[in-house]
Amino acid sequence: MKGIASAVLGLALACLASPAPAQTLPQPAGQANAVPDLTLRGTLGRADYEHYREIPFTLPAGVTRLTIEFSYGGKAQHSVIDLGLADPQRFRGWSGGTRDRMTLSAEDATPGYLPGPLPAGEWHLILGAPNIREGATAPFEARIYIERAPTVTSFADAPINAAPGWYRGDLHMHSGNSDGKCLSQKGEKVPCPVYRTVEAAAKRGLDFIALTDHNTTAHYDALRALQGAFDRLLLIPGREVTTFFGHSNVFGPTAFLDFRMTAPSYAQAAKWMDEVKREGGIVSLNHAGAPSGEICMGCGWRVDDLPAGAVQAIEVVNGGTMAETKSAESPLQGLALWQKLLNAGQRVTAIGGSDNHNADLPSDQPGAIGTPTTVVFMRELTVQGFIDGVRAGRAFVDVYGVKGRFLDISATNGEAKAVMGGALRLRPGERVRLAAEVRGASGGTIQLVVDGEADPAFRRDIQRDGAIALASWIADNARHWVRAEVRDAAGRLILVGNPIYIEVGK
Repeated sequence: MKGIASAVLGLALACLASPAPAQTLPQPAGQANAVPDLTLRGTLGRADYEHYREIPFTLPAGVTRLTIEFSYGGKAQHSVIDLGLADPQRFRGWSGGTRDRMTLSAEDATPGYLPGPLPAGEWHLILGAPNIREGATAPFEARIYIERAPTVTSFADAPINAAPGWYRGDLHMHSGNSDGKCLSQKGEKVPCPVYRTVEAAAKRGLDFIALTDHNTTAHYDALRALQGAFDRLLLIPGREVTTFFGHSNVFGPTAFLDFRMTAPSYAQAAKWMDEVKREGGIVSLNHAGAPSGEICMGCGWRVDDLPAGAVQAIEVVNGGTMAETKSAESPLQGLALWQKLLNAGQRVTAIGGSDNHNADLPSDQPGAIGTPTTVVFMRELTVQGFIDGVRAGRAFVDVYGVKGRFLDISATNGEAKAVMGGALRLRPGERVRLAAEVRGASGGTIQLVVDGEADPAFRRDIQRDGAIALASWIADNARHWVRAEVRDAAGRLILVGNPIYIEVGK
C-alpha cells in the first residue's frame, strides 16, 4: 500500500483541491442533511482502469465515530468505482461497489469493515476502477463525518417507519455475548448467537427490541450487520449495566461505561449514569425488588440516594421474575420502587422487559421474547423516537404481550388537556375529569391509581373497546399523579399505564 503512495500523492492533492464536478452526483441516504467535516472530490478516467488509487485524509485525535458517504458519476457510461478504507496502521475494510456509506466506531462497523479504535493520522480511501471506458470519466465525492464525543447510536440509516404511532417491543434480553443460551443442531445448550434473538423477536411481530447483554458492547457489531435484513424491526443499542448493587438497562449510547462500583451510593453510580445522561441515553432500573446476595448476586437495587433525573425509567414488570413467581405483582418486581419515586416527585417512566435468556422459549411462557411487551408512542420508529417517547412517559406495559391490547388516559379541565405522560396544571377548586381509551380487555376492569392508592370508587368495568369515563374530582392544594391499570376477567394484571401529573398553581 505504501509502495504506491508517492505515485498517488499528486493525484490525491489534486482530488482534495479540485472543485465539485459539474455533473450532479447521486446522494446516498443517511446524513444527507448534515454538513460534512471534510469532502474529498476528484475524477477517475480511463488511465485508472483496473488500477487502485489511495486518497488520503487526516483524522484528528479523539474521534469516536467515522462515517463516510461516497457517490460517483459516469454510471451511464458503465463506469464503476469500488471502495475500501485503511487507517494509519491497517486495512479496515472493503465494500467494493456494494455500499455508498460506511460507519466505524470502537464497538461496531458497517459489514465489510472492522470496528476498533480510530487512530489519529493519515487514513486512505481506497478506490478501485474495474470499469471505465475510453473517453469516459467518473467524478467522485466522499463526504466525511466525524464524531468526537459518544452519542446515541442508530444501526439504521433511516427510520424503520417514518409514521408516528404506538410501537411494541421488548427491552431486556440476552445473547451468547453474556449468559443467553439456546439449543444447537445437536440439541446442546450453547451461547446463543445474536441472530436467533432477533429472529424470535421478528416472529413475535415486535416493532423494536433492545438486546442488553451484561456490561459488554460486543453485540453491537452483530446488530448493525442484522439491521438491514430486519428492516421492520428497530434494533436499539442496549446493555445491562450489572453491578454488585443492582442492575440497570442503558439504551442509546454504545461507548464503554465503567460499571465497576464498589459501594451502593450514587457517588459510585454517577460515573456511568452521568455519562449516559451526557450522551443523551436512558437509564432504567431492572428487577428492582429482586433479592441480592447468593440467591441472585447483585440483582436487587440497593442505591437509595438517587437524585431526581438520575434514572429515566424503571422496569416494573420483569418476565424472568414472572416465570419464577407466577405473578406480575410480586414484591420482587419494580412496582413498589417506581411508585416510591413518583411519590417523591420524580417523573420516571414504567417499562417492562422479558429478561429473556433463551431465544427458543415458547411465546406463551413468561420470560419469552415479548413477554412482557412495552408499547411506546414514537414520532417515528427510530432510536431517538424511542428515547423521546420513553422520556415523555408515552408508554404502557402489556404484561402478556397480546397484540391489540391498548391503554391510554387523559385528564381535562375545560380546554386544557393532558394525556398519559403529560402534566395538567390546575388552580385549587378546579375540576379535573379523567377518561381512558382501552382495547382488548372486554370483561375486565380498569382502575385509577392516585398517588399509589387504588380507590374502589375509581374502578370501572370494561364492556367493550373504546372510551371510558373514569373519575372527576376537585383539585386541592397538592400535586398528584394518577395512572391506570387494567385487569382481565380473572383479576390478573394485564396492562400498566404511566401517570398523568396534576400540578397546582396559577
